[in-house]
Amino acid sequence: MKKISHLILFAFVIISCSNKQTDNSSYKYDYLYSGLPFEMPKIEIPSFPDNRINILDFDGKPDGITLNTEAFAHAMEALSEKGGGTLIVPKGVWFTGPIVFRSNINMHLEKGALILFSPDFNLYPLVETVFEGLDTRRCQSPISGRNLENIAITGEGSINGSGEAWRPLKKEKVTESHWKKVVASGGVVRGDNYWFPSAASLKGHEMSDMNVPRQEMTEDEWMAIRDFLRPVMVSFIECRNLYLQGVLFENSPAWNIHPLMCENVIVDG
Repeated sequence: MKKISHLILFAFVIISCSNKQTDNSSYKYDYLYSGLPFEMPKIEIPSFPDNRINILDFDGKPDGITLNTEAFAHAMEALSEKGGGTLIVPKGVWFTGPIVFRSNINMHLEKGALILFSPDFNLYPLVETVFEGLDTRRCQSPISGRNLENIAITGEGSINGSGEAWRPLKKEKVTESHWKKVVASGGVVRGDNYWFPSAASLKGHEMSDMNVPRQEMTEDEWMAIRDFLRPVMVSFIECRNLYLQGVLFENSPAWNIHPLMCENVIVDG
């Protein structure tokens, strides 16, 4: 996935922006509102309490090997109990499973910080969601939140979804040496030119329409194709006041940044 190089403003429910007034003298996105053919209240950058905690304080280890899922969960919980604030992620490789956000939290990645999500499918349980506009089930997103307010991911670091472990690959899209390396890593090949991470991934592909299974399915049937149900990397659903700024989001299993039915969203690369 390429880094987002421009700014996108989402104003899905404009009236929701009118509850607060923005200080026009310091608002950094004034230029985006110049010359609009309609009146649109300015979307505010969310503010957060002064509380600041460091993931290192929760036994986080930036060695690229230790699984930091519990460290992130405990840090989110502790910060939420304080009323919110900023979670500092310092320089290093933070290997982890899914991170679930809480309201009023800014996860700030310092320069040199890399959050690397584990390619272990077992860490991402099936959840109810929306994909391709349809109610369905997918694996839990690496970063997620639902019905939250005032959330942000900011800084100068990177977030990597280990998407190469999830995504099928066509031989024609890579070099011969890369293709041989991928095939040797495991998985299954359909024909001689289409690699899938597993037999379950291939099965899901063959029974789906527009990447979504349409038929009624039992729990066992869902689990039988779980590897196919690639998650979007950043999933915020029905959230309000979302700010993504400066961070590189890359290598997503499916769609990269997916704010669904959210209000007041600023994405600034």
